[in-house]
Amino acid sequence: MSIKNLLSADFIIHDLKVGSKKRVMDHISAIISDGVDNTDYDTIFSGLIERERLGSTGIGEGVAIPHCRLDDIEDAVGVFFKLSQAVDFDAIDKQPVDLIFALVVPSNSCDEHLNTLAQLAEMFSQEDNRNRLRKCTNAEELYQMLLKQSDQ
Repeated sequence: MSIKNLLSADFIIHDLKVGSKKRVMDHISAIISDGVDNTDYDTIFSGLIERERLGSTGIGEGVAIPHCRLDDIEDAVGVFFKLSQAVDFDAIDKQPVDLIFALVVPSNSCDEHLNTLAQLAEMFSQEDNRNRLRKCTNAEELYQMLLKQSDQ
């Protein structure tokens, strides 16, 4: 699935202030449950935490892609945060994380889920892409930059 179809400008936060991975998951769950019909905060939060227990979704270079599949959600949804200060995310490179793209998809979307994760990992593996996102000064710039990067 294209990143364009996952994101809306309302689901992007620039300069989010959180102090921990758990607070990141809290914000993801709140945004999705508030903005998507038929979703429940506790279900989203539990899904993200359960997935994280399998292994950190911190992919390195200051990026994390927390994700989960849920029965109750009808369409895949993405959330993007640029944190004001990086937090420990138990990333594979042991570095703190400041760029977070969360992904929640329907349980029956296994192939789509894996393909989208691969797209995101590829996009964030490019240093230029990460640097451009870090230079954005507001949520609209982040949104436009993510759309542009997803087209490349």
